[in-house]
Formats: sequence, C-alpha cells, structure tokens
Amino acid sequence: MILEACVDSIDAGLQAHYGGADRIELCSALDVGGLAPDSSALRQLLALDVVAYPMVRPRGGSFVFRPAETDRMAEALRAFTDAGARGAVIGGLTDGGLVDRSLVQSLRAVAGPGVRLTFHKAFDEITDQIEALEALIDLGVDRVLTSGGAATAWEGRDRIAVLVERARERIVIMAGGKVTPENSAQLVAATGVRELHFRTTDAAKVNAIRASVAAHDTSP
Repeated sequence: MILEACVDSIDAGLQAHYGGADRIELCSALDVGGLAPDSSALRQLLALDVVAYPMVRPRGGSFVFRPAETDRMAEALRAFTDAGARGAVIGGLTDGGLVDRSLVQSLRAVAGPGVRLTFHKAFDEITDQIEALEALIDLGVDRVLTSGGAATAWEGRDRIAVLVERARERIVIMAGGKVTPENSAQLVAATGVRELHFRTTDAAKVNAIRASVAAHDTSP
C-alpha cells in the first residue's frame, strides 16, 4: 500500500515522511485546493531524501486554464524537474468539461519520460470518467487522484472500484478525499486501490492509516 500525504509546508512534509508516508504531494494554499509550491521548499525536501511531487497549478477556482496560465504551468514544471522532482501533479479541463488534452500533452513533453505525472482531482469534475481515464492513459499520465466524483472517497467508492477495474493496471487509481484512519481499510477493501491520498500535518495520522490498512490486509 502506497500512502501519499498532501502537505503545504516543509515541516508537515517531514512529519509525514517520518510517520511512514511513501510520497509527499507538496502544495501551497491548501485552502483553495492546493497551488504550486515554492521550488526552494521542494529542493529542501528532496535534499532530505523525501519523495515529493509538487502541485502544478497556478491559481484556485476553475480548472480551465488560458494560454498565459498554461505557460506558467510549463515554467513551474521545468523548475520542479530542474530541482530534482521525479514526479508532479497536474490537471486541466476544457470549456466543455473534458480533459484538456493539449495541456496534458504539453506538460508530458516538458516533464520528459522519467517524470511520473498524477492527474489531480479536476478529474472529479468530469462526467464521463471512463472516457477521461482512457484519454489520460493515451496521454501517458501515470496516476489519477479521485474521489469517484463524490464529495469523499468513501461516498465515491463504487465509482472508484469501476475505475480500478477499467484501469487494468495501465494507470494507477489513487483514492483521495477525506481518507481517515477510520475509513481507510474499508475503502481499500471496497475499491481495490493500492494507493491512498490524504491531508496531514503530523506523523500520527500516517501511522494510524498504515496500521489500519495493514491490520485488514488479506493479500497473500
């Protein structure tokens, strides 16, 4: 089981790392859903051997980005990969509410083949998630973060399970959205996901989720 902790500071990232998180999603401004962090914060975490994927998002609000904003996203992604990031979190939609193929394709090219890309929860604003999933596979995205289009991952568990089945290991489905120590094991059992995403500021939550999932793990 891979645990990804979403944080907006170096201290929170270190706490999550020492608590047993496998990966950190590093953001700023979590109050608006997470924006791109400062590249210096990313460098500090990477220097301490923390696996950290930065958010590539220039502003809050709509996930429909205009050309000037997509240019800023490309610049941020270049700065993050130059800092040593081996993964990043991206996303964008068209005016019609579909995956912005042009944006994703351009960011995939900027990142290069060695950098793994996660498509963030803009995915949950898409009505036809199966079509969107196939588009992201075609575009070379490695992972999708989703609550199944619902307010929480637990509420969206049935849709997440369908996505896991459809993915057929061609892309990773990571469940996120109010994941807690109390629902994490049941969420894994209901969906078949092998990656969980959650916000935290301390090691205790990571430890508790890890322990809960391990206690209910029936895999051979």
